[in-house]
Amino acid sequence: MTTTAPPAHRVRVLAAPGDRHDEILTPAALDFVGRLAAGFGGRRRELMKERRRQALRLASGSPLDFPLVTSAVRADPDWRVAPPAPGLTDRRVEITGPPERRMAVNALKSGARVWMADFADATSPTWENIIGGQIALLDAVQRRIDFTTPDGREYRLAADDRLATLVVRPRGWHLDEAHLEYDGAPVPAALVDFGLYFFHCAQRQVDAGHGPYFYLPKLENRHEARLWNDIFITAQELLGIPRGTVRAAVFIETITAAFEMEEILYELREHSSGLNAGRWDYLFSLIKTFGHRTDFLLPDRAKVTMTAPFMRAYTELLVRTCHKRGAHAIGGMAAQVPSKDPAAREAALAKVRLDKEREAEDGFDGSWVAHPGLVRVCREAYDGVLGDRPHQIDRTRDDVEVTAAHLLSVRRISERPTAEGVRTNIAVALRYFAAWLHGRGAVAVDGLMADAATAEIARVQIWQWLRHRVLDRATVLRLLDEEAESLGAEYPWAPVEEVRDLFERNALARELPLFFTPDAYAAHLVRRVEQP
Repeated sequence: MTTTAPPAHRVRVLAAPGDRHDEILTPAALDFVGRLAAGFGGRRRELMKERRRQALRLASGSPLDFPLVTSAVRADPDWRVAPPAPGLTDRRVEITGPPERRMAVNALKSGARVWMADFADATSPTWENIIGGQIALLDAVQRRIDFTTPDGREYRLAADDRLATLVVRPRGWHLDEAHLEYDGAPVPAALVDFGLYFFHCAQRQVDAGHGPYFYLPKLENRHEARLWNDIFITAQELLGIPRGTVRAAVFIETITAAFEMEEILYELREHSSGLNAGRWDYLFSLIKTFGHRTDFLLPDRAKVTMTAPFMRAYTELLVRTCHKRGAHAIGGMAAQVPSKDPAAREAALAKVRLDKEREAEDGFDGSWVAHPGLVRVCREAYDGVLGDRPHQIDRTRDDVEVTAAHLLSVRRISERPTAEGVRTNIAVALRYFAAWLHGRGAVAVDGLMADAATAEIARVQIWQWLRHRVLDRATVLRLLDEEAESLGAEYPWAPVEEVRDLFERNALARELPLFFTPDAYAAHLVRRVEQP
C-alpha cells in the first residue's frame, strides 16, 4: 500500500523502537497518519474548544434540548443509513476487550458475532500497548495470531474456527498520543489508532469479505460525527478503497449526544452501523454536565439501573431512533466475570440473562459482554426474541415518545449515599488507577470487569457527593487511607502514593477534571518514558 506525495511535515516517532514496531511504523503508514493530522487536527482542536464552551453554557443555566436548527433532519421520514455491511448483519452478541494477543484469540473464537478491540476504555495507552495492539490486529486479520503463556498454555486460531467480525474502537477526541509528533505537536490519539489500523488492515479486511469497521467513543454532538465521516471519506480516497466501505457505530454515552442521536446517524449515514447504549459513561457524563445542580444528584451507582425512568427514556429513544433510520441498536455491557464458585456463577448468569432479555424485548438488536463465559447466556436471551432473524430493525417502536424532560428527569436522592457505596467507589477507583498505571486497562474488581468508564463514574460520584455536602471530606479521607493501605497489601507492585495523588486530583479537587486519563497519562506515562 502506498499513498501519494508525503505531507510537508512527517510524523516523528519519539519512542524507542520495540519488537516488530517497524512493521507498523513504516514511512508510508506514518505519512498516512500525517495526512490525517494535517487535514483534521485543526478541526479537532476547534471542536474541543466548543466542548468547553458548551459546558460553560450549560453550567450557566442554558437549557439542553433537541436542536431547533436540525429539526428538518429529524422530521424528514425518508433518509436511512447504509444497509448492514458484510459481517455486521447479525450482532446479537458482541464481546469487547483490549487488543491483546490472548484476548484477540479468545474473543475471535468465543462464539460472539462481533469483537470490539478497544484502544479506548479497556487499554492503558502505554506505547507498547498501543503498537502491540496494532501488531495483534494485523496478525488477527491475517489469521496468524497466537499467544503462549509463561506456563506453556497456547492460544491460537484453528483453520475451521468461525471468527467474530473485528471492530476497532480508537481513543476519544480528548486524548493525544505523546509518542508521535506532527508539525511540533502530539498527534490526536484517535487518528493514530484509526490511521495505523486503517492503513495496514483496511484493504486486507475488504479482501477477506468484510471491511474496516469502527466504534466511535465519547462523541458529544453531530459536528464530531461529521468530522469522523470526513476522515473516513479522505482515508478511503487516499488508499483507493470505495467510498462507503467503512462502517462505524457510535456510543451514545454523553448526555448531549442523547439529544442528537438522529443527527449523528445522519452525519454518518453512508458509513453508519448504528448506535450503542452504555451505562457508566452516560451517568459519568450526566454528572460532569450537571454536577453543579442538586436535582441531578445521584444515589449509589449500583442503584441507578437501566430501568430507572430517565435511563429507560434514553434507551427507548435510542432503539426508536435507530430503527426509524434502518440502523442497529446495540445494548449495554454485561461486566460480570463468571466466578469459579457454582452458586455465585449461577447468580451472576441469572442477572445477565434478565438484563439481556429485557434489552431484547425492548427492541435492541444485540448486546455486549466483557467475558467469553457470558456469550452463551446473552445469545440465548436474544435468540428467544429474534429466533432466526438477524435483527429486529423492522420493529420501529413508534409507541415511544421521549421529551427533553424525560431524559433530564433525574430524581434527587433524599438520603445520604451509603457507607458501602462510598467505600466501593473509592476502592474501585484506586484499584483501577493502579492497574492503569501498571499498563492494564481492563481488570476484574469484585467479580466485575472494570475499565476506564468504571473508574470515571466512581470518582465523579465522590466529587458530586462532596460538592453537595451529602458526604463529608473527613469521611472520604478516612476511607481513602484505609483503601490505600488495603491496595498496597493486595497489589504489592502498586505505586500507592501516586495512585492516591491521582485520586485526590481527580475526585477531591474543587473543580472537576473532565477525564482522569489525560492527567494520568501526563503524570505517569509521559514523565516515565518507556525504556527500550
